[in-house]
Amino acid sequence: MTTPRDLLITTMDLAATRALERGDLSLALAGAELIDLLNAQAVTLAGDRIVPSDRRSMADRMLDEAASSLARQAPYDSVDAWLWRRGRDLSEAYLAALEAEGQLSRRRHHRWMIFQPPHTVLVDSPERRHAASRYASGEPVLAALATAAGTGDELTEESPSVADEAVATVLAAVQDAVRDLEAERQRRAIDEAAFDNIWRGD
Repeated sequence: MTTPRDLLITTMDLAATRALERGDLSLALAGAELIDLLNAQAVTLAGDRIVPSDRRSMADRMLDEAASSLARQAPYDSVDAWLWRRGRDLSEAYLAALEAEGQLSRRRHHRWMIFQPPHTVLVDSPERRHAASRYASGEPVLAALATAAGTGDELTEESPSVADEAVATVLAAVQDAVRDLEAERQRRAIDEAAFDNIWRGD
């Protein structure tokens, strides 16, 4: 299992009781990919720039796609820019990958409502149990990513910290990107409300 897959499974298990924004999840998944690439020594960080190592094939197809999408010449990708670029629709891509592997199934809420779209649910699997165990253990990387995705517990001063400086840099960039996305949502909501008021004559 990879960190992005563990993250997606964790968020799906937790999302039943918490609101989930696909954009936040996609940014967190991109950060999870970058952390796994760092751990695999497929990349290093030079400041906030992602420097790929000699091209190597990753065992996971999605991670291999992530590695191949990196700029391989200076000035390289910044962490922030790559999160936004790689993160576009990434949650949908991971959902499709898990479904293709048989880890998800589509079910209808009520059999007699034939026009109701099916919803995606996790099947019981070793991968699901692994992700649940990793999250329950309080592993700091997955905990921070789940929080950024909007489903994890809020981090406090007592929360376990990440010792690896490069990983901590990625986690901070993910949190900043999620905050920027939320600020953009709020700005658009205000603009739409103002536009509606104009049409109503308020």
